[in-house]
Amino acid sequence: MEIQNHMMLWNHASFNIFDIRRVVVQAGQTLRPYVLPASVFIMSVRGSAQIILDETSHNTRRFQIFHAGKGSILNVEAGQEEFEYYCVYYKAKLSLPAHSELAALAERLRPFHVTYRLIPAEPVILYRYLTDMHKEWSKAEALGHLRAKSLLFQFITEVMNQMQTQGARSQKRDLAAQIISIIQSRYAEAITLELLSENLNYSVPHLSSYFKSRTGLSPIDYLIKVRIEKTVALLLETDATLKEIASSVGYQDPYYLGRLFKKYKGVSPSHFRAEHRATQREDSPSTTMRLSIGPPKPLSYTVVDDNDYQRARDGEDELNMYRGSRPPITAVLLLSFMLLISACGTETTGNSSSGAAENATTPTNTKQGQAAGTTTAEQPQTKTVSTVTGDIEVPLQPKRIVAGEYLGSLIALGVTPVGTSSHHIANPYLHDALKDVEDLGDGNGNLEKIAAMEPDLIIMDDMYAEMNEQLTKIAPTVIIPYASFKTVHEEVSYFGELLGKQEEAKAWLADYDRRTAAAKERVLQVIPADSTFSILEYMGKDISTVGANYGKGGPVIYNVLGFKPPAEVIAELTDPGWASLSTEVLPKYAGDYIVLTTDNQTMEYLKADPIWGGLDAVKNDHVYIWGADRSWYWDPIAILTQTEELADWLVGTKH
Repeated sequence: MEIQNHMMLWNHASFNIFDIRRVVVQAGQTLRPYVLPASVFIMSVRGSAQIILDETSHNTRRFQIFHAGKGSILNVEAGQEEFEYYCVYYKAKLSLPAHSELAALAERLRPFHVTYRLIPAEPVILYRYLTDMHKEWSKAEALGHLRAKSLLFQFITEVMNQMQTQGARSQKRDLAAQIISIIQSRYAEAITLELLSENLNYSVPHLSSYFKSRTGLSPIDYLIKVRIEKTVALLLETDATLKEIASSVGYQDPYYLGRLFKKYKGVSPSHFRAEHRATQREDSPSTTMRLSIGPPKPLSYTVVDDNDYQRARDGEDELNMYRGSRPPITAVLLLSFMLLISACGTETTGNSSSGAAENATTPTNTKQGQAAGTTTAEQPQTKTVSTVTGDIEVPLQPKRIVAGEYLGSLIALGVTPVGTSSHHIANPYLHDALKDVEDLGDGNGNLEKIAAMEPDLIIMDDMYAEMNEQLTKIAPTVIIPYASFKTVHEEVSYFGELLGKQEEAKAWLADYDRRTAAAKERVLQVIPADSTFSILEYMGKDISTVGANYGKGGPVIYNVLGFKPPAEVIAELTDPGWASLSTEVLPKYAGDYIVLTTDNQTMEYLKADPIWGGLDAVKNDHVYIWGADRSWYWDPIAILTQTEELADWLVGTKH
């Protein structure tokens, strides 16, 4: 599919919506073959079915998108569960007058009639556009229909975007990344855990625990973090009043936003704005640039009184508003160059070369300065790496790395960062290596702290897009899409290349292979290879099970040691990869051995429980119990350590 040409044609199209429908097909039901009266987008959202378009059958589960043109024949055969989908009927054509070459391209590609399917990497964005479209269309009023038309264009734009990036991100996107996608795009709305649960088809307990294990924050804490960051931007870049800002970031009460802001930033919004204005007037470019980055800090729900907004003004800030500004980068570089020349000029002739080498720091330069006592060829000190944000120059041998993610791989390579985020500091598998590393705060850290550390390289995932844009102003920043590494080898090898530690990566991976192979051999000597295993979590009253991609021992048991779950749940633990359980269905999911994450249950408790006590794994003492503080991590070092720990337990069950 010529996606670039399709995007160009959509960019020159005009279209109208005919209808938007939400269709539910009962389990086992087959709809009559239906001739489409207009072009259509279809998105499955729940259940499974066979979707047949013009005699081509597609096995369909939730979150798949189909497009077909007028006159195509649609048939839907639901599987063993209820199947739900949305369909948007539309008519589109090139806007007139159309250039002859454009018209010829449209005739060849037929973008509004061609049949295709997309399994989106980021389905939640598309799902929300559809549900909003359906809601607006159902209002049967002109404004609602206009909004629906606008949302359809956004939907099509996102479909084209995801089709373009499908090759780079063909895997289903990580759950935590999907949650962040919803919050980033809909932070101004009333977002609750229940809403996230409904949109993503995950239970609230599983969704919350998984998100926190991956980010160090609860989903609601992350939502507050995003809203405060948006508030900072609006305070510094617009003339908006606090009442207007509150409404735009999802708070109806400006007084509450004022109190929350003070808890988060340490000062009220008005004082923050005033301090920033004073900072902008300072002469030091480095200070101005550093403090112009809105620094997020850890959040809590504690309410702190702030009397600055307890006035009868609807919470509006009466200060004169202004737009903050930073000195142009050219001015900063010019000033730095002048200072460098001045410093060199004060040195004696005898040590001018060494003084320049010691004092000059030019991170954007791609060549080293002359070595003392030489006048020969320059040597490169940086290299170019390709990232999702484009090619960037990074140091060949970075000395001060700040890393918000991927700490396990860095430590494996013998690289200790100068700063990392709180949830890595708490990682028991990395504790000794990180004991002298500065804690940068929740999420991916605090911008102001990162700037103060003067890193020469920053490594982050793509979860905090606005923060990452600011980080590039501090140091070269490598952004690696969240959960994009699928194996330990892939991850460690990547960072070996990035940091010039290829030999260290090979050595560590060789040791990893040797140790995991030895652990597997020990286990298979006493545990039959066809034994079934379950990875369960029992927190409070909620029970869930996961497959190989959600930590809690799954990567070790299923990927490293090669065991499998009970046969009848293998498909479910492959996609979606988890299940929320009631105690009544627990026997179906329980294998011969159970690895159990729990907050307070003991073997004595499990044996006394009528259902748990009836499981063979419980009766035979084949249950490994550990807490979330150890089971939630699955970086390379955690996986290696857990492999040996679980191998010791399994071997011990036979003694």
